[in-house]
Amino acid sequence: MTYIIAEPCVGVKDAACIDVCPVDCIYAEEEDDMYYIHPDECIDCAACEPVCPVTAIFAEEDVPAEWDSYTDLNYKYFDVER
Repeated sequence: MTYIIAEPCVGVKDAACIDVCPVDCIYAEEEDDMYYIHPDECIDCAACEPVCPVTAIFAEEDVPAEWDSYTDLNYKYFDVER
């Protein structure tokens, strides 16, 4: 399982999640409007979830239905099969 970053991150890009990630699996290019968690690198430690100031990070199985498309978006960002 992996963690997914959803809509509340868009336009915010607070780096608190990056600072606490023990495996450095959270990425974004300068032009990206949000961060992404690499599904093959995430170790499911949940360190990122409580530090997100906009509550944008969810366990993959807990992503709210209205943001389900962000799960696919995270996988596509890394060109990884779901």
